Amino acid sequence: MTDITHHDSFHGLPVHTLQPPSPTDPTAPPAAGSVAWRLDCYPYELPFEDVWGRFLDEVDTTGVRALLIGPWWDGDYTSLSPVVDAIVADAHRFPALRALFLADVESEECELSWLQLCDITPVLEALPLLEEFGVRGCGDGAPGEGSLQLRPVRHQALRTLRFESGGLPGHVVRAVGASGLPALEHLEFWFGSEWYGGDTTVADLAPVLSGAALPRLRHLGLQNSEIQDEIAAAVASAPVVARLESLSLSMGTLGDSGAQALLDGQPLTHLSVLDLHHHFLSDPFVARIEELGARSGVQVRLDQGDRWDDEDDEARYVAVSE
Repeated sequence: MTDITHHDSFHGLPVHTLQPPSPTDPTAPPAAGSVAWRLDCYPYELPFEDVWGRFLDEVDTTGVRALLIGPWWDGDYTSLSPVVDAIVADAHRFPALRALFLADVESEECELSWLQLCDITPVLEALPLLEEFGVRGCGDGAPGEGSLQLRPVRHQALRTLRFESGGLPGHVVRAVGASGLPALEHLEFWFGSEWYGGDTTVADLAPVLSGAALPRLRHLGLQNSEIQDEIAAAVASAPVVARLESLSLSMGTLGDSGAQALLDGQPLTHLSVLDLHHHFLSDPFVARIEELGARSGVQVRLDQGDRWDDEDDEARYVAVSE
């Protein structure tokens, strides 16, 4: 299983966690725009409202370029809604903000599937200059309080969109496909397990794979899926692939049938990177993919997942679920 950890850097900046006031540590905080600021209630059991208020009071938010929200609860796990509400209400105080990551939480703080999320659409609507947006978690998979929700949205500036999930609901994927994101260059989905609400189908991906919805897309990550072979087969003939610079079908249950589809499909030799790490390919198919990379200069990632029984498809698993 892949370990989920905090970001060390974000949007090209080192991450700095806002520290509680300390009379014994007179160290001045970094300049507002020199770091990606991370807010965290977990170690101090402070209400998010207190942490957010201190952030607004002590940091020149007009210079903040990147922001990460760590654990936002100070007791029982609670919905992300108050965090979204605060960001939306104070969006005018962040004119330089270009990157936001919601739920920078590692498993020791909360399992991915336990995170209580909400509708994240208002954040994109309130920050029209945002260039990078990521969210971790999924909730229970069903629309409603506590689950990840997204409505189709138009956003002219967004260049990177990333969903890290152990069970990504299909309705979120469909909302991305129905959105207007003309500047988007990097799109990454972690689909996860059906057990945790990951019910995305290949049909849900049709607007993305056609290329029509995302005219500037250069990296596509369709990852961490229990239907990785089906996704690979769809990618093999997807129009969007011809203009990609990198493609990731990693972290999922990719096997020989998916690899065969890729090898039989449209050329992939124009890619700079083909990431298939955490796969379940047999040795002959590993060799064929490696040969493709060697012939074309494509950088191929083929770190393999652990498989208990090479003949048993049930032994395959996604890298990130709970």
